[in-house]
Order: sequence, then structure tokens, then C-alpha cells
Amino acid sequence: MSERDNGRNGGRRSVWRRTPAPAPPPLAQAPEPAVADGAEPASVVQAALYRDGVRVSSPATLAETYRELRERPRGMAWIGLARPTATDLRSLEAEFGLHQLAVEDAMEAHQRPKLERYGDTLFVVLRAARYLDAPEEVDFGELHVFVGPDFVITVRHGAAPDLSAVRRRMEDSPDLLGLGPEAVLYAILDAVVDGYAPVVCGVQNDIDEIETEVFRGDPEVSRRIYELSREMVEFQRATRPLVGMLHGLMAGFAKYETDEELQRYLRDVADHVTHISERVDGFRQALTEILTVNATLVSQQQNAEMRALAEAGFEQNEEVKKISSWAAILFAPTLVGTIYGMNFTHMPELSWSFGYPFAIGLMGVVCLTLYVIFKKRDWL
Repeated sequence: MSERDNGRNGGRRSVWRRTPAPAPPPLAQAPEPAVADGAEPASVVQAALYRDGVRVSSPATLAETYRELRERPRGMAWIGLARPTATDLRSLEAEFGLHQLAVEDAMEAHQRPKLERYGDTLFVVLRAARYLDAPEEVDFGELHVFVGPDFVITVRHGAAPDLSAVRRRMEDSPDLLGLGPEAVLYAILDAVVDGYAPVVCGVQNDIDEIETEVFRGDPEVSRRIYELSREMVEFQRATRPLVGMLHGLMAGFAKYETDEELQRYLRDVADHVTHISERVDGFRQALTEILTVNATLVSQQQNAEMRALAEAGFEQNEEVKKISSWAAILFAPTLVGTIYGMNFTHMPELSWSFGYPFAIGLMGVVCLTLYVIFKKRDWL
């Protein structure tokens, strides 16, 4: 740690175990810029300094934030960044002594949810989620949080969560905010977990609709099941690690002398995360079963269609056999008549008195014989 860091931390007690002091009059809160729904925000910095749970300053730049934090012996800086530049993160790394590996993780999205401790700084990665009604899909965001003795730094990738609402909530509860950076971390965790509830409701509605479509025979339902299953895999990756992370935080209550009120809040968040995680696991199982049922129904439908085609083919074959049988029967007299109609001069039967009856009888015998044969073979 640099001499500047030692001077800053050595000049006041850690806010993890802070001593109350008279609070200065609050300053007007500067509005945070709104980000259009679904839009990719540019690099944004929102900084505020607090003392005993009350905002005392709203610096416009990071450099101004550093200077004012050094001048306030028991202050806490809350710095929020959306898609920051590498320059911003390197500046924060140099000022607050952030670990290089954590800063590199914060520069890039697509990190798994985790909680790591680097000295007296916690580094937390969270995956936020929100349900988009129009496309009926889940949108995931990523949030990196650095929590130190006198600072909280949030690095947001994506539209969720709405940290301006978290800041307003904490500023409306100065007693809670006065507990220090741990309280801010709790509020962020609570906001991320609360954001999962609408997602769970939206997914439950989607599953109900999918079940109806499956038994209605909708041909597009298989694709919808597959897409929702992929989203549930991502949702599971976002929620399941939180259970272990919160239990890790709770395991350090005694060691880091966490305030009892915060302990209760964090236990409540842990309960909610466990419930959400169980619901997501149930969704994945339900979608797997629905996909199996859909495959069975599709197979049954295909078998029914094949059976119908086979029956149609069988009926056509029966008709062909009947036509062929009658064609063979009628061919016999045609053959005899054709031979007798060739008008040759030397034909023994032409001068025979029984020639005509013989020809007629021969035709009848051949036709009757063929009819009996085809009838026994069920061709007629």
C-alpha cells in the first residue's frame, strides 16, 4: 500500500467499526442520469460522500472524490460506474489499492458470481436479471462491487440492476446507511435478489403457457421450451452461487464484528436467495419434463399419421388387387375371342360343329377358375 493510502486509512477509523459523530447538514442530491430500457450506457460516474448516513458531498469527478474523501476523517465514498473505461478503473486501483486481478475482472463482463477478499477489500460479482414482457425473455446484467473500509465502488455492465433506486433507498434510511460499506453491500444484494422475483413470476407464466401449447399441439412450442431452458441455465448460474456467497458472509459475522441489524438483513436475503434458487431448479426440472412430454406427444402424433398412411396404403392395395383380379378374369375370354377372330383358313375348330360352344365354355371355365382363385386369396 502506498504512503497516500496509509495516510488516508491511518487518519480515521475503519467504517466497519465506526464511531458516531455529529452529522453535518445534508446536501441536495444530484439526480442520476436515466438509462433507456435495454440501452447500453456509456461510461458514467456517480459519486457521493457520506458521513453518519447523510450525503455531505456530490463530487463531479473521481479526482474530486479522492480529494474530499481524504479531507473527511470519517467519511464514506460511494462511487458508481456504468461500463467504465480502463482509465477510470486504473485510477480507482491506484487510489484505493484495489487488487489488480479484481480490477481486470471488473473491466470485462461474463464473470461468474463470486465473493473474494483481498486484504481489507471485498470483491463481489453479481448477476442481475430482469424479465422483459414484450419479447417474454430474461435479460441479464452484471455487477462488480468493491467494498473497502471507507468506500464502495460499483461497476455495472448492462441495464440491471437500477442502483439509483438503491442509493435513494439507503439515503432515505440514514440509520442503515450509517452502518457503513457493509450496509451498502447488503442493499445491493437485496436489490439484486428482489429483482429475481419478477423474473420468477414471468417464467412461471411462460411455463403455464407452454404446458397449454404442448397439449394443444402447437408446432412452435419445442423451440420456445428450448429457449426458456437456456435462460433457466443462465438464471441458475446467477442464483446458485449466491447461496454459498451469503453463507460465506454470514460465517464472517463474528470475525469482522458485523452489526447485528445487518446480520438479520443478510440472513433475510440469504433466505430469499435459497427460495429463488429452489424455484429455478424446479423450473429446469419442469421444463425437462415438459420437453419429454412434448416429444412423446409428437411421437404419438407421428405414429398416428404413419398408421393413417399405412391404412390408406392398405386400402389402395385392396382396390388395386380387385381391379387386377377383374382385369385377369376379363382377359381370358378376350384372349380366346382374339384367337378365334384371326380368320385363318386352316383352323380345325372352324369346321367343327361344337367349336362355338367349346369356345364359350372355355371362356366360362377360365373366368370361373380365376374368380375362385382370387376369391380364396381375398382379392375379391
